[in-house]
Amino acid sequence: MALVILFLVRKIIPTKGVRQITTAQLKTELKSRDKQFVDVRTPMEFKGNHIKQFKNIPLNALKAEAKNLSKEKEVIVICQSGMRSNAAVKQLKKLGFSNVTNVKGGMNAWS
Repeated sequence: MALVILFLVRKIIPTKGVRQITTAQLKTELKSRDKQFVDVRTPMEFKGNHIKQFKNIPLNALKAEAKNLSKEKEVIVICQSGMRSNAAVKQLKKLGFSNVTNVKGGMNAWS
């Protein structure tokens, strides 16, 4: 039981060195050309509703597709609720991306 709780807590707690922004803050970030926007939801979720500046790279393909992202530019990641994007920013940090941002609440919080 303790391992399950530890596992869940580690999934929810924001990653150290990762900026966390709200969807309200995201709206001002969308104007920047110096940032990369990645939506890690499935292609079906993305097709149903997405923010036009975001490129769809499903979480399960992120490791392979990360080579197409610039490590020089900030990467802002979104998903449906913030859980997969939190996992994605952890993965990007491990791959050497230093400037990564997670959108808290994901598309559920977008209006």
